[in-house]
Formats: sequence, structure tokens, C-alpha cells
Amino acid sequence: MTTFTDDDARTEAELLDTAERTATQMRQTTQVHPDLTIGDAYRIQAAWRDLVVARGERIVGHKIGLTSRAMQDAMKIDTPDSGFITESMVFEPDSTLEAARFCDPKLEVELAFTLATDLTGADVTIDDVLDATEHVMPAVELIAARSYRADPETGRRRTVVDTISDNAANAGIISGGQAVGPRDIDLRWVGAIGRRNGIVEETGLAAGVLDHPALGIAWLAKRYAEQGLTLEAGQVILAGSFTRPIDVRPGDEFEFDYGPLGQFGVAFG
Repeated sequence: MTTFTDDDARTEAELLDTAERTATQMRQTTQVHPDLTIGDAYRIQAAWRDLVVARGERIVGHKIGLTSRAMQDAMKIDTPDSGFITESMVFEPDSTLEAARFCDPKLEVELAFTLATDLTGADVTIDDVLDATEHVMPAVELIAARSYRADPETGRRRTVVDTISDNAANAGIISGGQAVGPRDIDLRWVGAIGRRNGIVEETGLAAGVLDHPALGIAWLAKRYAEQGLTLEAGQVILAGSFTRPIDVRPGDEFEFDYGPLGQFGVAFG
């Protein structure tokens, strides 16, 4: 078994960064490093984060993925994953984005938590997350695949290790509708309808995220605490999708209806 070095992590991070900036997909990381572990994948992600921060980007939040049973079963993993969000990845509701800017883009329906206070510790609970949260908003995550989901020549599917290396597939966040206090409503019962070009593509309840959307944030706070890191006040945390991803094509118009929490949309040129 070969040793995966810091130089290897930086090399993979640079390749993923180039793929992102040029919207040109690359080969899967595990095709070159078949023994890559989840820990190694987070090293690649951290190297990528350091690269974009050195370029002048600011980290404004985090995303949590693989929080629903369906997505965990699909990826053959029993734990969530996470990625970082920079300021350039935040898009306005009801805006029009260029589909060609992103590698194989899709949208996922989520809730976004904005923190009022720092959150860290090995024993963070749902109540701790709610206490630390300023407000919760409807949101969608724009996901992308800088490395091929399926290799165009062999059909080989990328693994969860590839996805984590690829910043957990995160490409952006769009929030809209009405902000709500974390205890003003039972967040498990927040529902949403996702329409593409007027047709309902996905519906779901936030309880699909580990039975409570704050539970993934508690998981992330614990994982960060192990590394001496903190979820910081002012950061936004995407709690995880409670629908399947919806494909994005040029010319598509999307509407996300959260009922009492309002509606917002996004279009792709």
C-alpha cells in the first residue's frame, strides 16, 4: 500500500480547483489513488480550502451531505460528509445562472442554519444547535461533480471518497423565502415542493435528514471539535438534502415552494 502524502493531497486539490474554474470534469481521484481513505479525502478537501483562501476567498459556511437514509444507502456509507462554502458560492434567489459554469450541476432541497454563536464540542446535542442558531431559512444546494460521477470510458462510478475530495460536491447555495427562529416551528415538519419548468420533480420533509435537520449540524460540530475547529458565529450551515438531486439543464427554471416559509426560484441559461 502506498502512502498518500501532503504533496499528493495538494496535487489533487489543484486538479479539482482547475476543473471547477474551467468547468471541465476530470478523472476520479480513486482511479489514481485506489487506497484513498475518507481521512485522506478530507486532507484533499482541506488543501483545496487552503488554496481558495490563499487566493482571497472567505469561508462563509459549510454543507453537510449524505444525511438521508436514501442517500447513505446509495453511497454505501452510514455517516454524513461535509464541505466548505465560500462567499463566491452564495447566489441570490430568483437569479439566473449559467449552467455551463458548473460540472454536471444538480439542485437539492435543504434548510440553512445561520449561527448566532460559535458551536463546538464532543457532546453537542440538537438543543445545543438550536440554542446556537440565529435563524433557519429555506435553501437549495447547487451540487456539481468536478470528477466524473461515472467514467465516460469504463462507466466506473465515483465513490464517497471521491465525493468528499470534491468538496462533498458543493458548488453553491441559494436561500430564499422566510427566515424562522429555530424553535418557532417544528423543523422536522418543514416541507418543500421542487418544480422544474412548472413540473413537480421532488417533494420532501426535513425529517428525512436524520429525523431532525439539526442533528447533522451536531455531527459536524463534533467532527470539527476532534480537529480543534469550531463552527463560527455568522456562518451558514446547509443541513442536508431531504429530496433526491434534481438535474439542471440550460434553459431550466426552478421554483421551490416551502409553504408557510415562502417560495423562491432560480433559472439557468
